[in-house]
Amino acid sequence: MHKMRRSPRDNQGFTLLEVLVALVIVGTALGASLRAVGSLTQNSNGLRAAMMATWSAENRLVQLRLSKAFPAVGKQTFECPQGDMKLMCQEEVIASPNPRFRRVEVSVYDQANPERRIIKLVQLVLNS
Repeated sequence: MHKMRRSPRDNQGFTLLEVLVALVIVGTALGASLRAVGSLTQNSNGLRAAMMATWSAENRLVQLRLSKAFPAVGKQTFECPQGDMKLMCQEEVIASPNPRFRRVEVSVYDQANPERRIIKLVQLVLNS
């Protein structure tokens, strides 16, 4: 039997073109990974803001329930910070068709961006 001989050219490794193609593929994958991580970070910040705003609104609604006072119809704005977030709460009390109930709406805004409402909670309060 006859053994096949390899030429020295077969043992030279990868060509420059193959290395460049591999680098382009790796670079594209890394870029996509960085975009995904950035998106997750932004989403995490948004969820944190929504959670803090929900706590602020719930705190106000619990205060109303515990005070057992029938809230007066009207609108008021007050600071309602939560953790390190500076938030503004806007409470609107609306008369309902049944005079024994009042509708209370608490909207929470970021002080740095007061046009953007983060959350709005609504509750009916009974005049007992």
